[in-house]
Amino acid sequence: MDHVRDTLQAGVGTITLDHPERRNALSADLVGAVIAALERFEAAKARVVILRAQQGARVWSAGHDVGELPESRRDPLGWDDPLRHLVRRIELFPAPVIAMIEGTVWGGATETVFACDLIVATPDASFAVTPAKLGVPYNVSGMLTFLNAGSLRAVKELAFTARPMGAARAEQLGIVNYVVPADEIEAFTAELAGGIAALAPLSIAVMKEQLRILAGAHPMSPQGFERIQGLRRVVYDSHDYREGIRAFKEKRAPQFRGE
Repeated sequence: MDHVRDTLQAGVGTITLDHPERRNALSADLVGAVIAALERFEAAKARVVILRAQQGARVWSAGHDVGELPESRRDPLGWDDPLRHLVRRIELFPAPVIAMIEGTVWGGATETVFACDLIVATPDASFAVTPAKLGVPYNVSGMLTFLNAGSLRAVKELAFTARPMGAARAEQLGIVNYVVPADEIEAFTAELAGGIAALAPLSIAVMKEQLRILAGAHPMSPQGFERIQGLRRVVYDSHDYREGIRAFKEKRAPQFRGE
């Protein structure tokens, strides 16, 4: 099963994550279904897309499906990881993607949401960046997604503490665009999407691409990139990485040793 539902009406596409048994974890199958829906919407020339979970969801998404991560000696978040494909597809989609958030967002799902162009959330929504809980070395492009969504200090807080950040604070920091009561969020997001859909799609598509290119215009020397990749290899070859993944699967607290 795809665990995703999608509709297209009046130029507005809606993708609903619908796998509550797994808390909408971003498995390869679910991610593939979201990407396929985006491709259909692009072919149909959708003017805006809403990415959401089921109505009233307590967990928008639990993030990367940890069961699909390798236990050691292989980059867990390489170029071909499903999450990387999803983030790139959202960024390259030629129309705005609005994340409509009810409930908690964890790990790689937080990056997915931050990759969207606009974020509308309920007051009880929250966002957590959790690689430090698992001992996972996040990749460079993923960290850039976070940096493009918030200030350096906000990203450091999210990454270093792994604590959920509430929607109100995220709005204060400029990460979330709107915080809307739960009983109003669907109508509000639909009105926002409809307003975008009524505007000039080519103009919006060009501005989105301009902003994507400018946001990624951060120079890095080959030596700097190699150093980052070398540091990441230290992590995914470590005891702590294996321990973090195994502890998650065994539903226990990890015992990190810093080695």
